[in-house]
Amino acid sequence: MKIFPAIDLKDGQVVRLLKGDYNKMTVYGQNPLAVAKEFEAAGAEYLHVVDLDGAIDGDQPNFSAVADIIEGTDLKVEIGGGIRNEEIIVDYAQIGALRVIIGTMAIKDPEFTDRMIKKHSNSVAVGVDITGVNVAIDGWTNVTDITVDEMFQTLIDEGVSTIICTDIAKDGAMEGTNLELYRKLVKYYGGYADIIASGGISSMDDLQALADLGVDGAIIGKALYTGALDLGEIIKKFGE
Repeated sequence: MKIFPAIDLKDGQVVRLLKGDYNKMTVYGQNPLAVAKEFEAAGAEYLHVVDLDGAIDGDQPNFSAVADIIEGTDLKVEIGGGIRNEEIIVDYAQIGALRVIIGTMAIKDPEFTDRMIKKHSNSVAVGVDITGVNVAIDGWTNVTDITVDEMFQTLIDEGVSTIICTDIAKDGAMEGTNLELYRKLVKYYGGYADIIASGGISSMDDLQALADLGVDGAIIGKALYTGALDLGEIIKKFGE
């Protein structure tokens, strides 16, 4: 199982939100590169980065911070938040990102998403953020009428190789992850795309349960920053 420590960027700072609420934000660092280097020193091979500013307005104000991480480490970096046009995808590819994560545009412009998946293949993943059974967009600020199953089926039909699914109600809450959700996703869609779990992972038991389900990757955020989980131990036990 691939282990992705997470860095969320807001105004150039490393932050975590509680259940997607921008009014409940905790700052954990002023230097994203330093945090990334700590993860790398602990044995991380992958890194999940979200530009929270970009997720809201579609700009990329934290592009240079992401570039610094890619240039300053050997981590394989996936980046999401505000991926709204092909130019951004190309820009991140040129600086060496592992892949970009399309989120909001997968709902607002399915044709664009389909085109990017076909053109850029494994360099494009799709993030599906859910609240209840419905998909949320615009940095989790708007909930659509589209269900997680409808979204996954559309993405599978488009040929996406990796889907990152976040349960917003669990994210940052340190209350455990939504195992029933991932059990269903792996059962019905795991044979067609890599499924990466995100949101609420806060114990080794959570990770063991996800590994047993057969998810391809796990994104861990707040539990690392609070010290509830040790990244080195996680990678030794679960990392690929």
